[in-house]
Order: sequence, then C-alpha cells, then structure tokens
Amino acid sequence: MTSQQQQLHDEILEKVREYYQLIHAPAQNAPFEPGVTYLNYGGRVFDEREMVNLVDSALEFWLTSGRYTREFERRLAEYLGIQSALLVNSGSSANLLAFMTLTAPELGERRIARGDEVITVAAGFPTTVSPLLQYGAVPVFVDVEPETANIDVSRLEEARSDRTRAVMLAHTLGNPFELNAVRAFCDKYRLWLIEDNCDALGSRFAGRLTGTWGDIGTSSFYPPHHMTTGEGGALYTDNPQLYRIARSLRDWGRDCRCNSGEDGVCGRRFTGKFGKLPAGYDHKYVYSRFGYNLKVSDMQAAVGCAQLEKLPEFGEERRRNFRFLFEALSDLPELELCRSYPESDPSWFGFLITLSPGVKFTRTDLTRHLEEHRIQTRNLFAGNLTCHPCFEPLTEGKEYRIVGELTATDRIMNDAFWIGLYPGMTEEKLAYMAETIRNFCRKSK
Repeated sequence: MTSQQQQLHDEILEKVREYYQLIHAPAQNAPFEPGVTYLNYGGRVFDEREMVNLVDSALEFWLTSGRYTREFERRLAEYLGIQSALLVNSGSSANLLAFMTLTAPELGERRIARGDEVITVAAGFPTTVSPLLQYGAVPVFVDVEPETANIDVSRLEEARSDRTRAVMLAHTLGNPFELNAVRAFCDKYRLWLIEDNCDALGSRFAGRLTGTWGDIGTSSFYPPHHMTTGEGGALYTDNPQLYRIARSLRDWGRDCRCNSGEDGVCGRRFTGKFGKLPAGYDHKYVYSRFGYNLKVSDMQAAVGCAQLEKLPEFGEERRRNFRFLFEALSDLPELELCRSYPESDPSWFGFLITLSPGVKFTRTDLTRHLEEHRIQTRNLFAGNLTCHPCFEPLTEGKEYRIVGELTATDRIMNDAFWIGLYPGMTEEKLAYMAETIRNFCRKSK
C-alpha cells in the first residue's frame, strides 16, 4: 500500500469512528423510559472497534474467509485453551458439522452409523437434535431436572443401549449441565461427547470452561448470544483427527487443506493418486467426503475479533445481571427460579422462571402482562421437542426413543419462560422488569 493509499485508508476508518459516535453511541445510551422503551431479551453490544474492523475488511474486499477468519479462529482457541477452532456460518451449522464429523469412516468402530443412538434431551433447541434425525441416527430423549433445566444424569444408564455411540447436550441458557457425571459416563462406555455450548460461552464447571469438556464443542454468534458476528458460529476440539475431518466437511469435503486463495500447501497438488481419479489430479478438487460450504465472510470474522476482546467483560455483566434479578425475585412463592450446581460458574444467557405448582395464573397470563409492559419474553425454545409438528411423521421406537416420562420437560413446556439479562441491560431496566413481575404476582393472589 502506498503512502497515499494508507492515508486514505486511515481517514476512512477515522470517519467510521466519528460515525459511530454520532449515530450509534447515542442510540446505545438512550435514556430508559419505563413502559415505553422496549426491553429486548438480547441484542448487539458494540462500539467503534467492531465497525472499524468491519469497514477495514470491506475495504480489503476479500469477502470470503481470510486473514480475519484465521485470526479469529486462533484467538478463540487461545481463549478456550484448546488446539483448534473453526468458524462457521451459524451455531446450527456448528452442530451439524460436529455431529457429521463423528460419522466419518476413518473413526472405525467408534464412528456413528445410521441407526446408532445418541442420548440427548427434548427440552432445548431443535438444531441440537436435527442433524441426528437428518442423518438417520436415533435420538434418545431423557428428562431434565426442574431446578436446572439440564439433563437428569440419573437416567443416563437407563438410556444407554448397545447401539449408543454419543451424548449430545446443550448447557441450558448458559447453565452448565453436570459435566463430571456426563464426562465420566462417556469415558466409561467410550462414547463421544458433543457440548452444544451455543448459550454458554464463558461458563465454567469445576473451574474449566464449558465447550472444552467434550470431544467437540460448538458456539453460536447470533446477535443475542454472548458475542456476535451477526450470523455465525464455531466448532472447537482438542482432537487433531476430528479437526481435520470437520475442516474438510466445512470446506465442501475437500481433501486439500489450503486456505481460500492458497495453492499447493500440501506440496502434492499435481502429484497425488486419489481413489479412481487419474494420477496427478488437481488436489484442490479432490473430495474425500460429502461435505458442505459452511464458511463465513471475513467481514463477519472482523466483527468477531473485536467482540472477542469484550467477551470476559460481557460474561461478568451477565453474571451480575443474573444476581440482581435472582435477589429481586427469589422471595416470590409463585415462581421457581433456575439454579446452578455448586461447581458451576454460569455465564447466563437468559433468566429462566417457572411457575410454582398451584398458582392461580398461567404462564401466558404472566408473559402477556410483561409484553404489554414492553418486556420481551421467550419460552425455553422447543419446550418438549417431541410435541412439535415436525415429530408427527416420526415413529417412537424407530426414528427416536423416549426413556421413562418427560415430566419436567413437559412442565417446562407448559410453565416456564425467560427474560433477558444481556450486557445491554442497566440496573434501572432490571429493576423495572423485577417490579413488573412482582406487581403481577401481588395482584394475582
């Protein structure tokens, strides 16, 4: 870049900083008006650094995965303390990639084949389970604990069969499931563990970050999550073989490991012999598996690099906001609040509330009241996934299996919801939400 080009580049980025201060900073710091300002459950929290990175990438105009992507993957792996991370286009794609990686033939007897079983829960988000059904594996659903909304680990042994190959679970709303028990169970029977860490980036269990206990962890960077790239997600692992498989699957199934724009990194671009292809067939167009294109643009990665710097601070703000709401609402007999294990240090995604048995109002009564007062609410995702229309064509015992009764899962489906506590919340907003809930409970007695 010439000195004139560099000067113009720097002037553009300085204007971006000015634009942020003029346009976005006032909007992010707008005064709160109770009952007027709409309180979203989550959203983007950013400053000029994200916008500068985004425009810097746009000026470079590489567009597909590039230097910002490689920087993001390196820094995310460093943050997690693991070997490898792959940036993908969504958390759902990360779950798809994680599961499909475990179906690779080179994993031998441990590979997941069609008809094999994977233990999971129905109280969660559908794309934790969708890849299993789409591939032809059999999800085995067990109930959750009402206190934590996470898997009831006492049901694991009952759920296992000779066809069980893996456990795939999410940390509900950032609250870690009982990782000691689940990890021990997987080790005992040589099962794969996939941690859906999409709602829990920055959470810890027994001092160790969630997402790093499993053979593979996944994240989502959709705007309401712990950090954002707009759309986006990641897969991460300490297993070099799983990383190589996942990278190939993400990049169309290529055998070649060159980055976009690179040629001949392996040193055998025109010298190899692959399958029944002619000798010397261009290695960049050799496909060792049936893959996808799950990459992101470098502009998304550029935003992510700035967000990663804020991730620890975001986590502390989420913890602080959870404590505020818990202290403000824990004395209400009409409500049961989510709790965590003593070994857990959750980086909470949302604040889960379940109606106590015998109350004189329904979940919808309360959530409608909150929405009328400009407070956004959400159910706990699918509630009970097996009750949704997508399961109607499926046959229990063939396409999926339920172990025992999903009693707590059904209670979550009927009686639970959550509200936001993301870093964009102020104490004033949290107090308004808590008081609105308290007023409703007082009037409903």
